[in-house]
Amino acid sequence: MALDKIGIAKRIAQELQDGYYVNLGIGIPTLVANYVPNGMNVEFQSENGVLGMGPFPFEGEEDPDVINAGKQTITMLPGAVLFDSAMSFGMIRSQHVDLTILGAMEVSENGDIANWKIPGKMVKGMGGAMDLVASAENIIVAMMHVNKAGESKILKNCTLPLTGVGCVKKVVTELAVMEVTPNGFKLLERAPGVSVEDIIKATEATLIIEGDVPEMTL
Repeated sequence: MALDKIGIAKRIAQELQDGYYVNLGIGIPTLVANYVPNGMNVEFQSENGVLGMGPFPFEGEEDPDVINAGKQTITMLPGAVLFDSAMSFGMIRSQHVDLTILGAMEVSENGDIANWKIPGKMVKGMGGAMDLVASAENIIVAMMHVNKAGESKILKNCTLPLTGVGCVKKVVTELAVMEVTPNGFKLLERAPGVSVEDIIKATEATLIIEGDVPEMTL
């Protein structure tokens, strides 16, 4: 059974480490803040100028003035700080972020990412995506494996305008966990109930399969 977006976020939360400073992109990545392992201290950063984001607020407890980069209401943990976007991007560009978690429309087998524009469709702008992929050394992508037409978004080469080149380290989808290697995507884990054959069928890119591929534990 393929994962839903919450399942993807739960699996990515397992990649967090104590003491990490983590930037969460718009979309599925924002859900990761809800699933930090017990006892782990992680500082979540949002490019609009927040350090110390907590999980999403419960209904009725939202503060419309406290939002993330996707304009969603958030909570702030004790000790959280607010600052202007110039300082936020200074933090990103000077590589003070340990892990960046982004959404994507396409990822290629050599780690290219396309996540900001579909030609012909209205777009508000690049946002912080290009700064994040240019500066971050550890990028995990949270995305759906196929589009609504069932076509693979895990490709040999991206077809959409690129945000960054050769920067993605790992991809977590509703079907699989894959690591970018010099020879293509290495299949590390499969979603519960999803077969290796299902993943091969949904993947256009080169997929390296070594031995038995374990199921994810969530």
